[in-house]
Formats: sequence, structure tokens, C-alpha cells
Amino acid sequence: MVGMKLLTPTRIFALTFLTGAGLVGGGLYLAKTLNLAACPLCILQRMVYLALAASALVGLCLSRCRLSQGLVALGNSGLAGLGAFIAGYQVWLQRFATDISCTANAPWWEEFVYWAGEKVPLLFEATGLCSEAGWKFLGLAIADWSLLAFSGLLLLSLIAFASVLRGR
Repeated sequence: MVGMKLLTPTRIFALTFLTGAGLVGGGLYLAKTLNLAACPLCILQRMVYLALAASALVGLCLSRCRLSQGLVALGNSGLAGLGAFIAGYQVWLQRFATDISCTANAPWWEEFVYWAGEKVPLLFEATGLCSEAGWKFLGLAIADWSLLAFSGLLLLSLIAFASVLRGR
């Protein structure tokens, strides 16, 4: 019970901001130092981490208003759920799919990733294949770690939302 009292919406927003920004920075560092190529699904996850960080920063700036906190926590829950879905799809591709690199017929989101990569190549250039796990840490690929991170952020966001609803 004491641990739950420490998880205030403001602290959760700060942790979400640091996690989102840190994972993007860490991903860029790994890409440069280990010569890893990000795939379109990796870039989509990177975009969601950036959106989570930006949203959490808004939540920190509006921390005195319960309505704003609730809306940010709810929005972060949706973003983290979206990120978990994308990461989960990539985990499935890497572990179970055969003869599929990302998706078939280049859907709109893949075109969006390539467009963003042309505009800001440092952050959004996609040159890898989604089905290749590449680098692993403790037996888990980056997509596996990303799924765990998004799941944790989803849980924290739901805790923040519940805390706002309870008036804490």
C-alpha cells in the first residue's frame, strides 16, 4: 500500500517522460554503436515513445489540474497500448511468421515511416527488416524488451488514471 502512495500521477508522468526519452536515446545509441538498422515497426515504436514522452511532459506541466491529469493518463494508456500492440506484432513476426519482412503491400503507416525518415533521418530512417531480431540481450530481442516496456508504461498509466479518479 505504501508503494501505491508513492505512485502519484505526477511521478508517473515524470517516469514516463524519462522512460520514453531514454529509450529513444538508447535506441539511437545502440543503432550507432552496434550498427543496427531500424525497421518500419521499430520506427513506429520510436514515434510512440516520443509521443508518450511529450504527453507526459504536458501532464507534468498541467499537474495541478485533475482533469488534465486524467486526460493525459488516459491518453498515455492508449499510446502505451498502441505501442504494446506494435511491439507484440513485431515479436510475433520475429518468432513465428515465415516469409514476411514487415507487412504485405506497404500499408499507409509504412509509407508514413518512410516519409518521416526522409524528413528526419536521424530519428526515423528505416532500413532494416522487421522479421530479423538482430541484437539480443539476456536472450530477448529489442522488440521483446519494447513489448515489456510498453506493457509497464501501460500499467503505470492505468494506475495514474485510477489515482486521478480516486482523487489522490
